[in-house]
Amino acid sequence: MSDEIEITLLSGLSEISAADWDACACPEAADGGRPLDPFTTHRFLLALERSSSVGPGTGWDPRPMVVRAEGRVIAVAPLYVKSHSQGEYIFDFNWAHAWERAGGRYYPKLQVAVPFTPATGRRLLTLPGMEETGRAALVQGLVQIADRNDLSSVHITFCTEAEAKAGAEMGLMHRITQQFHWENDGFSDFDAFLGALSSRKRKTLRKERRTAQDFGGTIQAFTGDALRPEHWDAFWRFYQDTGARKWGTPYLTRAFFDEIHATMAEDILLVLAERDGTWVAGALNLIGRETLYGRYWGCIEDHPCLHFELCYYHAIDYAIAQGMQRVEAGAQGEHKLARGYLPVQTHSLHWIADAGLRQAIARFLEAEERAVEHEIEVLGDYGPFRKGAPQQRES
Repeated sequence: MSDEIEITLLSGLSEISAADWDACACPEAADGGRPLDPFTTHRFLLALERSSSVGPGTGWDPRPMVVRAEGRVIAVAPLYVKSHSQGEYIFDFNWAHAWERAGGRYYPKLQVAVPFTPATGRRLLTLPGMEETGRAALVQGLVQIADRNDLSSVHITFCTEAEAKAGAEMGLMHRITQQFHWENDGFSDFDAFLGALSSRKRKTLRKERRTAQDFGGTIQAFTGDALRPEHWDAFWRFYQDTGARKWGTPYLTRAFFDEIHATMAEDILLVLAERDGTWVAGALNLIGRETLYGRYWGCIEDHPCLHFELCYYHAIDYAIAQGMQRVEAGAQGEHKLARGYLPVQTHSLHWIADAGLRQAIARFLEAEERAVEHEIEVLGDYGPFRKGAPQQRES
């Protein structure tokens, strides 16, 4: 590494200007447009810190990494020191258990990630034209920090395929997992999307939409200035219910929603269902330049198919209307397949300090990759698209 390269770990995003961070995180937004995704922006990561969703007591200790060359910031990474493996969605619990049973200490570990966010995006963030130098500095810096501090591992999760290939060339282990994404084949409206489905699936989706929309209330979408504090009060109730059932304790604090309301309202699509004057269900999406990201859902009343309508079908409607390329609906959920969300690969990178554990994990990753590729192939054959439709051919 050149002597001109300086690597610094900060104690939080407040120690670097939004301009310097975002020049690396979302240079495509310099013209005033949207970032490719909002999750690595200074405003999103700072909202997590200011709201105490990450930080002391959470197991996510922010240590943003900054690379400078000749005094100029050329690369950054959202780095956290983790004391557990929760909120990551590319799971390494079994790796931790195996190492600890062998007498090792798996935690703390280093995690380059967007907390609680299983959405693909750049993680090794560089100025345009500085990709090779910046990525190399970040990866070498991460490994050196872990090695010097006797940490078990480094993990870079939900990175892009290009980053995964570059990281593998630098000696990191490449892990392939899967999610379900909806792809826009240039559909003019929802009916055009339905037209690409098999007859049976088309009838099923139409029936589900009718069932959901007959729940006895109305469905409304809010973004930008239309968002109000009462909407967040309602959604917080939904989020708490879902968080308590899925994770035991919700990851995000109530203050987080106030933070993104203040700084990211234009990046938000909040879909709410109201019945008899009460908000009863909702889905939170974040808006990228080409992709709509479904993040959270919750309800205080159960109504048939309302979850599908708010989370999946309304998202497709919005993506088509805005000319977006895809909808990412979050982690897991094979039930998404029947609703037009097809399996795709997701990527992560890993460095393991101990040679024996590293070899064992490498063997596991080889077997897992074969299994994931087979599962994607099989699931693609069970997708809802009629034979000969573009989506079907791609699967």
